[in-house]
Amino acid sequence: MKGIIYTNKGEMHIEFYDKDAPKTVSNFVKLAQSGYYDGLKWHRVLPDFVIQGGCPNTRDGANGMPGTGGPGYQIDCELTGDNQFHDRGVLSMAHAGRNTGGSQFFVCHSRRNTAHLDRNHTCFGKVVSGLDVIDDIRQGDSIDKIEIIED
Repeated sequence: MKGIIYTNKGEMHIEFYDKDAPKTVSNFVKLAQSGYYDGLKWHRVLPDFVIQGGCPNTRDGANGMPGTGGPGYQIDCELTGDNQFHDRGVLSMAHAGRNTGGSQFFVCHSRRNTAHLDRNHTCFGKVVSGLDVIDDIRQGDSIDKIEIIED
């Protein structure tokens, strides 16, 4: 399965790690297909580390603090698959502690500062085209929509 993250800075084409993180991929796909991510903002941008989005509190008109919201449920981490390394372009679930993820995710800028995330956060996909968009994203930029392409 593949996807396209459309942002105000361009498109990121992704391939999912269906075999390594099937429940995480399924959760992300379900949220994307429902339009959950449409119009959310990238609320955390740390150069040479990650860009993070997926918090419903970043939607225009929302009242909560950006970075603290979720879909109303939590999912378990999947950390034992082969592709659990936070390389450039990898999509991974954000969480506030093991097994507390839901909708927030991040995309890695590089491998230089991410090794400590390996097998602590679930890697569930990778940007295979549009890597330059990761570098162009700034805090407050938008996730316009996420399209899922089923093989």
